[in-house]
Amino acid sequence: MRSRAQAAAAALVASALGCTMVPHYVRPAPPVEARFPAAPEAAQPGSAAADLGWRDVFGDPRLQAMVGLALEKNRDLRIATLNVEQVRAQYRIQRSFYFPEVVAAGTGSGTRTPADLSLSGAAATSQAWTVGGAVVGWELDLFGRVRSLSEAAFEQYLASDEARRAAHLALVAEVATQYLAERSLDDQVRLARSTLEALEKSLAITRRTTEVGRTSELDLRTAESQVEGGRFNLAFTEEARARAGNALVVLVGGPIPADLPAPMALDDQPVVADLPAGVPSDVLVRRPDVLAAEHALLAANAQIGAARAAFFPTVSLTGSAGTASAELSGLFLPGSEAWNFAPRIVLPIFMGGALRASLDVAEVRKSIQVALYERTIQQAFREVADALQSRDLVERALRAQAARVAAEERRFHLSELRYRSGLDSYLVLLTAQRDLYAAQAILIQARLASLTNRVELYRALGGGWNERTLGQAQGRRVVAQASGTQGASASPVTRPRSDPSAGSPRPAR
Repeated sequence: MRSRAQAAAAALVASALGCTMVPHYVRPAPPVEARFPAAPEAAQPGSAAADLGWRDVFGDPRLQAMVGLALEKNRDLRIATLNVEQVRAQYRIQRSFYFPEVVAAGTGSGTRTPADLSLSGAAATSQAWTVGGAVVGWELDLFGRVRSLSEAAFEQYLASDEARRAAHLALVAEVATQYLAERSLDDQVRLARSTLEALEKSLAITRRTTEVGRTSELDLRTAESQVEGGRFNLAFTEEARARAGNALVVLVGGPIPADLPAPMALDDQPVVADLPAGVPSDVLVRRPDVLAAEHALLAANAQIGAARAAFFPTVSLTGSAGTASAELSGLFLPGSEAWNFAPRIVLPIFMGGALRASLDVAEVRKSIQVALYERTIQQAFREVADALQSRDLVERALRAQAARVAAEERRFHLSELRYRSGLDSYLVLLTAQRDLYAAQAILIQARLASLTNRVELYRALGGGWNERTLGQAQGRRVVAQASGTQGASASPVTRPRSDPSAGSPRPAR
């Protein structure tokens, strides 16, 4: 009978310890449209650009090597990773309050009572020795306060992990964008250098024709001015190219190794152009910034449970067991056993409105996190929509600018022939040459804009976490396991969602 009563009491305590006052969580409806503007209908179902590996999206071997180096050495990503470890440790501290704090302690004390204070009229001395273990202030989580705080800490840990993933994706896109900008400046340097060479040749011809009286000094001075302008453009472009290289070194996290593959030209960059858009409900919930915002919302939701539990009694247990004796040598003799047990219950009666205010604060914080979550979704939707709408416009502009350059090249060739034949003035040739240079520079910028748009769309759709495309990475692992060899390491394609405390289950909501 007694054993059944004890079992029933244990079951009651266990059920009480499992309760929680965290409000039931309902994910807020995304405040965006059901589909992305300018997204093809045929590409909507079943598409997931986030599953594409960055090595399969960026085909330039040098760019692939730089992204790999950045993921290994970039300091910002390292800081984000260390922040995750810090929050993980904080969660483990909070979770430790689930369990009793058990300590082992030994104490010894001695007292001397003066004769005038002693009942016997003589000075007296006494000693006391104890040794044993103690449970210090273990709170029975009857109303889920500790559980709610632990769950809030766990959600904060997950939010920090998603922030690290967001930094990972941003780094991949930033390295690709900066690398493409460096390639465009390489093209700009080559264009400025070839233009300067053409201007210097034209100056040499004009100088000779001026000496024989076929052209005026005005044409000569104009040609000299154009050469100096060309030198200025070359120096200015080379300085921009050097800055781009320095920025890339910072992103990579160290000096760029000399043994990397040679860079590919900008117009030869094999960057995947046809990235499937997918539907917002699938895309947005895979973006780490959206997931981080939702975990922050879940943490705020759990804080409400802790604030509610504070209205109810707090029960804590303190006790010790060991041996005690007036003599050190008698600590372990029969009959020296000693123990004490001190349960404590605290019931809030009057707190001056502090508990109600704490609950109000928790609820307002949750409302703030809801607004932040919805704003994050809207910002993510906008990024995808902007990239999709720009995709076709940028490609159309690129084709138009390529046609313009072809026309300007023909125009310059004809103007040069007519000037050499004396049919046109030098001003006509000069204008054609200047327009050709401007058109070629704009074409380089248009190529860069097209490639940068692909990178931005890839990042906006949540791509950049996987090193290889999801299905291909799984296939390579199966082949490696079957052959008994270790394949090349790849970025994880799935993220662990288990409790970061070893061997501990995740708190349930």
